[in-house]
Amino acid sequence: MADSIRTTCPYCGVGCGVLVSKDNAGGVVVKGDPDHPANFGKLCSKGAALGDTLGQDNRLLTPKINHQVATWEQASDLVATRFKETVERYGPDSVAFYVSGQLLSEDYYVANKLIKGFIGTANIDTNSRLCMSSSVAGHKRAFGSDTVPQTYEDLETSDLVVLVGSNLAWCHPILFQRLKAAKKKRGTKVVVIDPRKTATCEIADLHLAIKPGSDVLLFNGLLTYLDQNGAKDQSYVTEFVEGLDETLQATAVDILSVAKGCDVSVADVLAFYDWFLKTDRTLSAYSQGVNQSSQGTDKVNSIINCHLFTGRIGREGCGPLSVTGQPNAMGGREVGGLANMLAAHMDFTPDGIDRVSRFWQAPNIAKEPGKKALDMFEAIHQGQIKAVWIMATNPCVSLPDAGRVREALEKCDFVVVSDCVDHTDTMAYADVVLPAAAWGERNGTVTNTERRISRQRAFCDLAGEALPDWKIITHVARKMGFEEAFPYESSYDVFREHVALSAFENQGGRDFDLSGWTDLSRAGFDGIEPTQWPVGTYAKDRFFEDGRFYTASGKGNMVPVQPKSPVYPVTADYPYVLNSGRIRDQWHTMTRTGMSPRLSTHVIEPYLEVHPEAALREELQDGGLVEVTSNWGRAILRVKFSENVKRGEVFMPMHWSDENSAEAVVGRLVNPVCDPYSGQPESKHTPVSLKPFAADWHALLIVRETLEPSGFAYWTRSLSNGCYIYDVAGVGDPSNWDDYAGVLLGQGEMLAMSDERRGARRYAVLRDDKPVGVMIMARTSEGIPSRNWITGLFAQDELNAQDRLSLLSAKPAGKVAEKGAIVCSCFNVGLLEIQRAIVEEGRMSVEAIGVALKAGTNCGSCQSEIQQILEETQTNEQKQKVA
Repeated sequence: MADSIRTTCPYCGVGCGVLVSKDNAGGVVVKGDPDHPANFGKLCSKGAALGDTLGQDNRLLTPKINHQVATWEQASDLVATRFKETVERYGPDSVAFYVSGQLLSEDYYVANKLIKGFIGTANIDTNSRLCMSSSVAGHKRAFGSDTVPQTYEDLETSDLVVLVGSNLAWCHPILFQRLKAAKKKRGTKVVVIDPRKTATCEIADLHLAIKPGSDVLLFNGLLTYLDQNGAKDQSYVTEFVEGLDETLQATAVDILSVAKGCDVSVADVLAFYDWFLKTDRTLSAYSQGVNQSSQGTDKVNSIINCHLFTGRIGREGCGPLSVTGQPNAMGGREVGGLANMLAAHMDFTPDGIDRVSRFWQAPNIAKEPGKKALDMFEAIHQGQIKAVWIMATNPCVSLPDAGRVREALEKCDFVVVSDCVDHTDTMAYADVVLPAAAWGERNGTVTNTERRISRQRAFCDLAGEALPDWKIITHVARKMGFEEAFPYESSYDVFREHVALSAFENQGGRDFDLSGWTDLSRAGFDGIEPTQWPVGTYAKDRFFEDGRFYTASGKGNMVPVQPKSPVYPVTADYPYVLNSGRIRDQWHTMTRTGMSPRLSTHVIEPYLEVHPEAALREELQDGGLVEVTSNWGRAILRVKFSENVKRGEVFMPMHWSDENSAEAVVGRLVNPVCDPYSGQPESKHTPVSLKPFAADWHALLIVRETLEPSGFAYWTRSLSNGCYIYDVAGVGDPSNWDDYAGVLLGQGEMLAMSDERRGARRYAVLRDDKPVGVMIMARTSEGIPSRNWITGLFAQDELNAQDRLSLLSAKPAGKVAEKGAIVCSCFNVGLLEIQRAIVEEGRMSVEAIGVALKAGTNCGSCQSEIQQILEETQTNEQKQKVA
């Protein structure tokens, strides 16, 4: 490798640039790219830990047929034959592709061209359907095109930033740090609109903890308030906006009704409305709390309505900004990876179909939209779709009503999965698995939230027999008889065709235009700098600056929207609203971030955040286990008391799967209701019930090699340096604990201790005086010791007599300064270390703790937690003084 390779982070939609170089030990060092305009050298905890995720553990290295190793020739022949036979027998709509925002644009392009252009069906959808499809639908209703008009710089030039349904601090940390710096520099006001109090509220001047799903009511009230107080930009609206009168008439609502319906105070509603009224440079940035809703599209349009009404769009520092979740969700939109798009931001109109058909020379092109994600898997369940190819995603975990998704794949005649990992919940249902290139092996382009195209460049050789996704799809297309249409030999070849399609018969009539790259050489492709589209003759500095939209009239549309009641409201049987989302240091289903020990230390178990008063009502214990049940499934989780959620609401992270836990897949609980316009599932509002889960015993299990857990009512796995940690609980005692421990921990010298009176048992298996397995069991979870000192023993060359005794006593030998739960993943700083710095050293600010411990000085994602620890510790100190 050269001194360093410039590439792009494969996680969220921020699209941070990274520099990858070799270290002296043969590994790689990952740093932020100071020249990339998305992050200017900063990385969040996940990006900073990318070097930890490049190992070959759980890597898929060869094709497999029916779980047996096969050659590429055998596997690709079978895929091509089965898809071709299925189409011939049942028609094009009997097959489908389900793809991913993890794909590069070139991968997406080839998949979309094959199925829509040559197989002849639009049954291709992407997990971005779960991410930002409501934004797409809202943009198209308002603008006539899926155009994101704002940029990251607008976060830094706004005077008021309204964050709607966005925990920016944890989900898009680099953007949060940019906003936080702007607030400090220029006094930007920040409003956070979110049912939960999240880490983002650290910088909020106002937090509106609205009732889940009440966004439309809130913004309709804002539009009414703006109208009543003379905020309409009359000249702008007259010249550039339509739908005004019917929208105002349909959305009018008084403030008292808003406050009651949103479950917030009148004073807080008025404060927000007044700030919006008086602040010209207002940016509304929204994310999954808006999109992942059965009325997500209406929520998007209710926000855009306020910006069109005030003319606050297409200008610096003001407008709507959709913040996407995945690294290439935008690229998928550009190439047509969604079932209701054709290609290059063209739709299934007669002109669009004719134009793309002629460009691709595809006489069998699909003529109408295909099935969106949930409809697609329901069609599989019903036997209408008989063959499906799933690429780089894990729908058995991520889709709602995940139990039915699994049933569908079990029933499906032919399932293909291409991925870079060897085991996922979805892969268990595959007839054929195909090894795809991983992040460090891929070469192509991605587009971030602000329409900025960046290069992902390979810095590793392809592992085993893995191939880039575009090449896998190309091989299959050729075997299906479409050789001439799929001549690609490199990602550059695909990129050139994608560029040419964007420019084909465009002349500025479509927003997506890369015509400036039409004659780009291979060297030019390799050297592409991060660039916002459009690129070419009709490029403009900022969309909608001239008041020109892509609707039939050329005007922006205000859309009359009305709040709707949830399809499944809470009931006496299911009295709590379940919300789901991300945690700070993990990504999607943890197939990548789960490989990093430092990212596994902040939150080690799946949990349910529940208000203490609700927990008391349901007889739940903080740190105990809870069974969560909905109409669609169940989960068993660790209870976490928190006043960050309201009494009737609970929160559960989305990351755990059957590969790393038992009964912790949030998709099994989530209802399958979708937005009628976007098809995006409702992931933020599912009625659930809660009850304590009574385990007979709890254990901490630490081993060198992964286990196949069985017999545990509850388990979850996390990774430490040199070992795997299992938190487990069981019902009923094994008949012989010694034999049970031996099976779990393996062969070697067994150390054992049993305290029948206290219900405690401890086991350690040593080989060559090194621990290979440890199990510490207790009747309650309170009897389980801290793991940090035990995992430290696994790093030692050998154990001395004191260490052996410590394992049996479940207490560290000698005086050990415990870290406590990890707060700062970047520098491995724990809760107890921070508390000691506050109490013993008098470090009374986040900055002072950063100087002492380095915590919070890298990505800054943990600063809000450090501030909370400061406040809680100081409060406890005051209470002790008073006592």
